[in-house]
Amino acid sequence: MYKNSILDELDELIKSEKTAEYKLPLRCGVDLGTANIVIAVVDADGKPVAGIVNESKVVKDGIVVDYVGAIKNLKKMKAELEERLGTELINAATAIPPGILVKNAKGFVSVVEGAGFEVTNIVDEPTAAATVIGIKDGAVVDIGGGTTGISVLENGEVIFTADEPTGGTHMTLAVAGYYGVDKAEAEKMKKDRSHQSDIYSIVVPVVEKMSTIVKGFLKDHPTDTVYVVGGASLFDDFEETFNKVTGVECIKAEKALLVTPYGIALNCK
Repeated sequence: MYKNSILDELDELIKSEKTAEYKLPLRCGVDLGTANIVIAVVDADGKPVAGIVNESKVVKDGIVVDYVGAIKNLKKMKAELEERLGTELINAATAIPPGILVKNAKGFVSVVEGAGFEVTNIVDEPTAAATVIGIKDGAVVDIGGGTTGISVLENGEVIFTADEPTGGTHMTLAVAGYYGVDKAEAEKMKKDRSHQSDIYSIVVPVVEKMSTIVKGFLKDHPTDTVYVVGGASLFDDFEETFNKVTGVECIKAEKALLVTPYGIALNCK
């Protein structure tokens, strides 16, 4: 498992709704996900100083489907962070799933700008995660709510990116179908750590599909190591399934939900 004390710091700041001392200028990373919107704030030295996470359904399969809701939610989150920090947040970077169309990327930018940020950079999600992990060779797989994305790096350069519509939402649908409950209840059950082993036995076919997708991506771009990030990868046995299906060493991030937004913030110019 990949562990990073800086991500622990960001996680604690989010949970406690507190801020750390900072050196201006502040930079923001806005991650518009299928299940959550995350804002990570770093200072001039790249140190995390604040963060916020809100559940959201404004993005589906890498496309913004609710512009008004997305802007409204993001504006509120921005205002909360500004009140905590005692200063205005201006510059932000955002990320898109790899391989999406230019017009869809513009949708992400429009939302972030609509919330009052100046967008200084756009990166793809796995590449943002690679910034945090600090790898020059290997693959980063971002398991999001709606998609499984991958970036393959060689000598520090991204040589391949791809994305497929299979993610945490598909896990939720599997749980809903098995127990005969609605999606909202299934999502709660999926996140309940006390019943994780039971839930994982239900969603493992979805994880195997994700693993198979990644295996296909790596067919023409072989690598020795795959780093897995993203909120949908939080199950304890996730790594084991990926290792088994792909035949490649898979290392999962401990604070999987926060790797990408922190990486986005670090890529804010």
